[in-house]
Amino acid sequence: MLSTIDSTQTRRAEFWQGIKTTFPLVVGAIPFAIIFGALAVNSGLSVAATVAMSAFVFAGSSQFVAAGLVAGGAGAFIIILTTFVVNLRHSLYSVTLAPHMKHLPQRWLVPLAFWLTDESFLVVAERFRQPDNSPYKHWFFLGSAIFMYLNWQLFTWIGIAAGQTLPNPASWGLDFALVVTFIGMLAPGLRSRPVIACTLAAGTTALLLAGLPNKLGLIAATLVGVAAGMLAERGRSVR
Repeated sequence: MLSTIDSTQTRRAEFWQGIKTTFPLVVGAIPFAIIFGALAVNSGLSVAATVAMSAFVFAGSSQFVAAGLVAGGAGAFIIILTTFVVNLRHSLYSVTLAPHMKHLPQRWLVPLAFWLTDESFLVVAERFRQPDNSPYKHWFFLGSAIFMYLNWQLFTWIGIAAGQTLPNPASWGLDFALVVTFIGMLAPGLRSRPVIACTLAAGTTALLLAGLPNKLGLIAATLVGVAAGMLAERGRSVR
């Protein structure tokens, strides 16, 4: 039985819907970007390096970790390894989205893969789960991704300017936005035993190993969380 294409959706409608749906998450990312820009230039990174990191890395959590490691005098290997592990979650995002995007040409897949963030994944995965047969859902992804990207660049610049002018950006208290945003993103996903197991294992490990140098506790928490989720999934499939 052939599915019917939803002709009520257009490229433009999907694009703007992606922007509108992502707006609350963009608001939450604004203070995150500001404090990154401020902390980065106060951690020893040049303005050019800070701007380049936001433009070419575009991964908030990894950027924060890298800036902290630079400030702590960590070596290049530790910085690369830590940010690599932190970003491993994007491979899981890709596995989730791949069945919905495998028909797209490389000119779509490459930029969308680069622009994939936690926030965009959340709304895009939900859009793909919706039962309508719109052929332009990747335009929704594009709208969400570009909105997130431009927002991050703009407020990184604002953070840089503030960090060069105002002392001790770490005391501003804006980093609460990171915690609140990720809690808000995580909570709707706690629907299955593997996800719950992953969350509990990673959170517990991160708390227990928070005192380790060079963010090694974060690496351990990521690996333990992934392992716990895989074991829970395997146990469920065996049943």
